[in-house]
Amino acid sequence: MSDGQERAWAAHAGFYLIEVERGRAATSIRPGDPIDPAATYGRAAPLVVEIGSGQGHAIVHAAQSAPETDFLAVEVFRAGLARTMLDADRAGVQNLRLVEANAPEVLEHLLPAASVDELWVFFSDPWHKSKHHKRRLIDPSFPPLAARALRDGGVLRLATDWEDYARQMRDVMSDAEDFAPAFDAAPDGWAPRFDGRVMTAFERKGLAKGRDIRDLVYRRRDRAEAPAVPVTADDAARP
Repeated sequence: MSDGQERAWAAHAGFYLIEVERGRAATSIRPGDPIDPAATYGRAAPLVVEIGSGQGHAIVHAAQSAPETDFLAVEVFRAGLARTMLDADRAGVQNLRLVEANAPEVLEHLLPAASVDELWVFFSDPWHKSKHHKRRLIDPSFPPLAARALRDGGVLRLATDWEDYARQMRDVMSDAEDFAPAFDAAPDGWAPRFDGRVMTAFERKGLAKGRDIRDLVYRRRDRAEAPAVPVTADDAARP
């Protein structure tokens, strides 16, 4: 981190950073030690979690705009978290907390089941080389983790500027039994841009390079809601 980021960390981590019990790695979460959101934020309120918050531009703006909602930024890069703390303090934001941890472990171990109202994944690393696609966050292992953390009816919002990753996201979520699309698709099959997402450097960079920004949004099905099972012609013919 830069000297300024080091100072921001020292000055503001005590308020903004959630200290967690670690597993084997520096950014892991030890199973069995979930947070209590009401105790963490000092109130009961809707909770929005952003995975891969970067330097925090989107989530600080969102937290400042919606003081009645609590926000959690999840990021593994300490410099980005330090910048987030600095900007949050300058904006007087009190309803934001940060955690330095791997996103899948946050969803599986840190957050109580059904505790999140919205989960955001904006411009996560596309790992654009084919040999690195296996490192992408949104793969078939992701929906069950997201479904665990989200309350019934909770919302998952995704955005990327990489077309093939966007298509992968859509394919993965189409196969996710715990989720249903929550958008009227445009003619090209994508959701409208989420107007609650402030324009960040990642999005501007993608637009400057001529890439289309793809949004997707899904609703977490009720836990008692069984997905419909298609009826075949053979099924219908059975007595």
